[in-house]
Amino acid sequence: MTSDEREGGFTLVEVMVALLVFAILASGGVALLAFSARAQAASGRALDDVGALNRTLSILAADLAQAQPRPVRDEAGTPLPAFVGEADGSAQPMLRLVRGGWTNLDRQPRPGAQKVSYRLDGGVLQRLGYPQLDGAAPLSPAPLLDRVRGVRLRYRLAGAWSDRWDGAGGVPLPQALELRIARDDGTEYRQLFLVGSGFAPRATGDDAG
Repeated sequence: MTSDEREGGFTLVEVMVALLVFAILASGGVALLAFSARAQAASGRALDDVGALNRTLSILAADLAQAQPRPVRDEAGTPLPAFVGEADGSAQPMLRLVRGGWTNLDRQPRPGAQKVSYRLDGGVLQRLGYPQLDGAAPLSPAPLLDRVRGVRLRYRLAGAWSDRWDGAGGVPLPQALELRIARDDGTEYRQLFLVGSGFAPRATGDDAG
């Protein structure tokens, strides 16, 4: 081997420098890939959460819009008002109503109306459906939204808001409902819903005007 052939190779220092540059580029690529994976996962969680919130509001809006003034009975046969709502999520349930439009795809022997209720359990907002209007135990709860710190409800009738609704005064349904949801991250949401498509009680001599 001639001296020119020996001088055409790489020295140890050159090899070490090349390895160092490759290591820096590789570590930067790994860090960029890890950041992209974390960002994608965070975006996925945020999108899933927004989707869950939108589904929750859509389901609640559909239930409230089709609310019916139909009294029911619980499992013990005790009469209950058609619409019962509390002020916050600590009540079990915090909201219970009868809604129409229950689609019967399987043609089961059941009514076209359904009793539903909402509750907050362990930071998860849940919806419970009942197979029958009277005397039936609820079906398994359907989780709607997690990481819920608290829920506040108000009910509107004839321009006045109240923190509780039980049909007192002979009016079975409120006209509107206000929902406030507080999440674990401090985010709060407020939404207004029409009840029974803006349920209008029968006018009396005092309020006919």
